[in-house]
Parts: sequence; C-alpha cells; structure tokens
Amino acid sequence: MELKVIYEDNHIIVVEKIPNIPTQEDKTGDTSMMTLVKKYIKEKYNKPANVYLGLVHRLDRPVGGVMVFAKTSKAASRLSKQVRDKVFKKEYLAVVDGSFGKNSGTLENYLYKDRKSNTSYVVSKDKKEAKFAKLDYEVLKYDKENNLSLLKIDLHTGRHHQIRVQLANIGHSIYGDQRYGTRGKNKQIALWAYKLIIEHPTKKEKMEFKDMPRKIGIWKILD
Repeated sequence: MELKVIYEDNHIIVVEKIPNIPTQEDKTGDTSMMTLVKKYIKEKYNKPANVYLGLVHRLDRPVGGVMVFAKTSKAASRLSKQVRDKVFKKEYLAVVDGSFGKNSGTLENYLYKDRKSNTSYVVSKDKKEAKFAKLDYEVLKYDKENNLSLLKIDLHTGRHHQIRVQLANIGHSIYGDQRYGTRGKNKQIALWAYKLIIEHPTKKEKMEFKDMPRKIGIWKILD
C-alpha cells in the first residue's frame, strides 16, 4: 500500500488515511496507518531502531482523508492539548440521503456508545455515560436525480461514530454506511476528512491541510 504524504518536517507528518485501514492496530491484525507511517519513516531515514510515532487523533476504519501524526513526544503532547482545547479542527465531506429544507444547520445530541456492539446511539442527556455531541453542516450540492446531498461538516466534538449517528438520526444517513445507513450498503462509505487545521507544535503557526477524495463512484458528485 503506497502512502500519500501531504506534509512532513522534523515534528509532524501529515498523510492521507486509506479507507478501510484501521488507524492503529486492532484485534483483526490488519495493517494499520500507524504501521504504514512508521515503515515509511524507518525506510526513508534508514532508522535501525524502533520509530517513535505519536497518535493524536483517529478516523473510523472505513473513512479516508487527512491525518496528522507526531514524530516526537513533545509534538504529540502539544497536539493532544490542541485537541482538548479545540484548537485542532477537522472538516469533512459527506454524501447523504435526501434533500434538506435549509442550506445549513447545527446538530446537538447526546450519544451513548454500546461497547459490546461498537455502536453509538442518540439518547437522553440523563442517560449514564451519555456524551454531548455537536456539529455544523452546510449543503454544498443536491443531486436531484439520485436524491443525494453533498455536505461540508465542521466537527465540534469527537464522539464515537458521531457524524454517522447524528445524520442518520435526522433521516439523512451517509451513503454507503454499512452500520447506520439505508442506501449503498454494499458500497464504500461516502465520508471523507478533507481539511485539518492545527497550530504547528514548535513554530506556533496556524497550518491548514486539505486532501480531497478522488472523483470516482459516489464522489463524482464533486464535479
């Protein structure tokens, strides 16, 4: 599997996450993005020992898009703080079922993760272990022929399966979502992390990275 590197310096490496590959090692034993990036660094710099790589954030296994990893422990600590302080921002593109009555909106819910089934649900805020979830969406395009909408999503919280669950809850499930979706269940999920905004961990400069999905299959809607 060829790794697409978007940006790299001594402190961070920004890459495209390949859809259907886990972010880190899991019980399947499948090759992960962590493994691929470590292998890339080890081979590029001819490192004889183990390679340090800090995991700062995750993307669901079926989802592709831009990810940043830390190459030093200092960078990992500072980027993790940005995640906690909401300086670290991610934006997504999604193709969802149906049309919207308005061109933008905000979704606020409480989500509960069932760890046994690895599935999240919209629940009452009074439910034990329920966590607040918020996102903004903007309708970029509506495909009337196929009754599909292209959304840009600004994620304010990083809950388990958040975008997928919140959109399904309002009747606009993501095309190809095999867990929460209603259409295209034999297809690749149409959810892509296309933009990442961070503050560089040492330079303190704002950095923005973009990575668009290829215009094939359902993503032809981008034309």
